[in-house]
Amino acid sequence: MHILAIETSCDETSAAVVSSGNKILSNVVATQTEFHQKYGGIVPEIASRKHIELISPVIQEALDKAKTSFKKIDAVACTYGPGLVGSLLIGLCAAKAFAWSCKIPLIGVNHLEGHIYANFLGPHAAKPPRFPFICLIVS
Repeated sequence: MHILAIETSCDETSAAVVSSGNKILSNVVATQTEFHQKYGGIVPEIASRKHIELISPVIQEALDKAKTSFKKIDAVACTYGPGLVGSLLIGLCAAKAFAWSCKIPLIGVNHLEGHIYANFLGPHAAKPPRFPFICLIVS
């Protein structure tokens, strides 16, 4: 199974392709740091507009790096919150459109829970935490 994952909760546009539940085939991140630096923090409206510009190329790059195509994706996962509303909306709309057009499931992911479950992906997958476990997220 191949899942396309999309993350746009703040100021970075990210897409990844994950196989077999925990193998990362690609992970593409486009940062907006330079656009927000002069303001001393993230400007939500600028973040949303940059996501609009970046979402399609980032998704395509993730598919290309994973050496796969739209037709080989079995589900789409995306962040639904918490985060900047406008930023989340861009990623969610892109994910919904992709899932709908390909007739595949859409999986909503809580941003904070995603940080926890990232421990089960990639290099961490060889020795993931065992249930039950305690986790602390500081934001």
